[in-house]
Amino acid sequence: MGIGNIGFPGLMLILIIALIVFGPAKLPEIGKAVGSSLREFKKATKDIMSDDETNKLDSKK
Repeated sequence: MGIGNIGFPGLMLILIIALIVFGPAKLPEIGKAVGSSLREFKKATKDIMSDDETNKLDSKK
């Protein structure tokens, strides 16, 4: 059982706990921060993968 096995009830529980801990006013800010962090992570991963492919092609020459 890993983190990928969180179902809908588990997700709802996490959301309720976050609502209690942070309050309704902070949740949009936290969601925006998490979204932008995830976007930056995906962009960095994509850049690393494209750099790796470029290096592989250059080394074959």
